[in-house]
Amino acid sequence: MLSDKYRTIQFLRFCTVGVANTAVDFAAFFLLNLCGVPYLLAQVLSYSAGVVNSYLLNRKWTFRVARKANLQEAASFIVVNGISLLVSSSLLAVLHDVNHLNLWLCKLTATAAGIIVNFMGNRLWVFAESQKTRGEVS
Repeated sequence: MLSDKYRTIQFLRFCTVGVANTAVDFAAFFLLNLCGVPYLLAQVLSYSAGVVNSYLLNRKWTFRVARKANLQEAASFIVVNGISLLVSSSLLAVLHDVNHLNLWLCKLTATAAGIIVNFMGNRLWVFAESQKTRGEVS
């Protein structure tokens, strides 16, 4: 059974990796936006920039997967990130285009929603097997 302390540490590690990825995402997003790239394309490109780093750090450090990476795990990770990207991009579009809110506020809100989707998908699906074998998923 996964202790509350371990669950908290795991989430904090996930958030630490996420901060690094978010910094890359935001920097790339606004740089692309300043260069005239449409904001939804900039969203896809900037989000994609952090995916490889996220996979490597979350696999080794956050979820501590010992086995070799495999195609199914990588594909699952991409699916979870794709769903997270879809959720964040949709929310970004609705908040910015429909509600005409400030782009920074829209990006922050969309990112928060994406974090929740991403953590749950990774914890409960992508890296769940490694946690089960160590008795860490309740």
